[in-house]
Parts: sequence; structure tokens; C-alpha cells
Amino acid sequence: METAVKATAEQQTPQDRGGPGHARSAPWHWALVVAGSAAVVATALAANPATGTPTPARGTVKALPAATAPDPAEAELPLECGPFPVKISVSFAADLGDGRPGTVVAAHCAAENGTPPDAVYLLGAGDGGRPVVLATLVSETENLTVSRLGLRSDGVITGHAQGYSSDDVPRFSPDISLDLTWTRRGGGWGRAQTAAPLTLT
Repeated sequence: METAVKATAEQQTPQDRGGPGHARSAPWHWALVVAGSAAVVATALAANPATGTPTPARGTVKALPAATAPDPAEAELPLECGPFPVKISVSFAADLGDGRPGTVVAAHCAAENGTPPDAVYLLGAGDGGRPVVLATLVSETENLTVSRLGLRSDGVITGHAQGYSSDDVPRFSPDISLDLTWTRRGGGWGRAQTAAPLTLT
């Protein structure tokens, strides 16, 4: 049972990085990086205020209203979009068991052509309450388009994504379909993935 369901957002956020970035007006070409079935991604640990030592996350996993969690539109997402804005594809807010509001968000560069890949991030509150990236769950270099994110009652983050096995595959016809899960492992998140039926969009 999932306690948080997917939520789509059509907002666009400029990300001026002061650098050249990647041109996005030409057809998109990215190399697909096939992730291992149990890749571990790093995330920040909560610290014990008395000792400063990391403490494991405990508590009840629950969905939260978006207004009570970090706003992805206010975050500096590490996407290289050049002159294009960042577009939020899917996001949800939740307490992942550590008693702190977080937001899981999929986002991509809002280019004019092609199928830009998504990256998935876990956001938390930084200094002054400004949203910061605690973990990268999917990198844009994996060339995946994320259509669903959710949270199970046991604290496992779930998702679905489609992608391409090579640059020769037409961008309108993905040939990879994956069901993804992320499970908290100590101070990080362990990722697992299984092949799923392809769906036409």
C-alpha cells in the first residue's frame, strides 16, 4: 500500500548557473548508463544534537501536504540546462521516517525539442529553510523518463521509468521500461529495479 501517490507539476524554474551549460535546441543524445540492480546512493544523515554523531532514521512514514515540505521550485537542482528552465515532472512530499519533511522530485530541462531525461532527487530543508538536495536517486545521465513516484507504507520509495538502450532507438519509442524501488540503508538509499512491460505514451 502506498501512502503517497504521484503528483504532477507543470511549473518551470529558471536555473541560471553562470556557465555555458549544454545546448538543448538540437536533437537530444545521451548515453544510457544501465544502473546496477542494487546501486547505493548517498544521502545526508540526521545528527544527534548532543554528540553530533549520525543517528538512524526511525519513526512513522507518512504523506505530507506539499505546502509543509521543501518546495522543488525553490531548490537549486543540479541539472545542466543551459538557457532552458527546469521543469518538475512528478513530486510528492512525505516524512520518510526521520520526523522531517522531505520532497521526492523528478525534473528535467524544458528543452524545445526531443525527450529530455529526468533526474530524481530527495530534498530536505537546508540553512534558513531553503530546500537542498540530500540524495540523487536517478541521474539525468541514465536517460530515463520518470512517469510515476510514490511511497509505500513501509518507507520504500517507488517509481516507474522508461528509456532507451542506445542512441539509435527513436526518441518517440523507448525500449526500456523499469519499476524502481529505493530502500533506506543506513545513511543512504539502496536502489533496485526490475523490467516492466512497455507502455505507449
